[in-house]
Amino acid sequence: MKFQKLISVLLHPIVLPTIGVLLYFLMVPHSIKSEQRFIIIGFVFTTTYLVPLGMLIVLKGLKLIHSFKVQTIKERKIPLFLMIFLFTVLGNILLRTDVFRDFGMLFYGTSFGLILVYLFSIFNIKVSLHLLSMGNMVGFFIMMGMEYMTPLTHILLILILFSGLLGSSRLHLKAHTPKEVYLGFFFGIITQTAVYYLL
Repeated sequence: MKFQKLISVLLHPIVLPTIGVLLYFLMVPHSIKSEQRFIIIGFVFTTTYLVPLGMLIVLKGLKLIHSFKVQTIKERKIPLFLMIFLFTVLGNILLRTDVFRDFGMLFYGTSFGLILVYLFSIFNIKVSLHLLSMGNMVGFFIMMGMEYMTPLTHILLILILFSGLLGSSRLHLKAHTPKEVYLGFFFGIITQTAVYYLL
């Protein structure tokens, strides 16, 4: 149980965007200068980790959520709406800058995935945000491999392995049903693919 909780924390949806940006700098050919890398890492970490954490603290203080785990579908709706707004704004800002355009697609794809999660919550289906985020990463690096004609097989295999590990952990913790885990991963991949071809 402790191992599954650790995996869920280390691969939390608000942690993965920063990990994705770091992996991009390590694995994808780019012309981004070192000082620009530090700027984008700090920007992404602040907007996708610190800001959401702050929002959860405020929502808990207002008693709109009972815990930071946001376990029920009802509790998820306000944080989901706020995250959709935040990721859309982030994607829009980054898309305007040619050097950061790839990251803009990443966050637009995430935003579209969150919209699907929100829509499914109307039907009382609690799609896994953990697996949505992992699916986003897999989809993003598949698209980056195609864009730059660079084999990213190793990183994709590692991400898929960790996706399976994370999915098993979420099931073991009884946080989701198998359908909710699979839907999250599928939504992540499909929205990244859609954004790549549409934008």
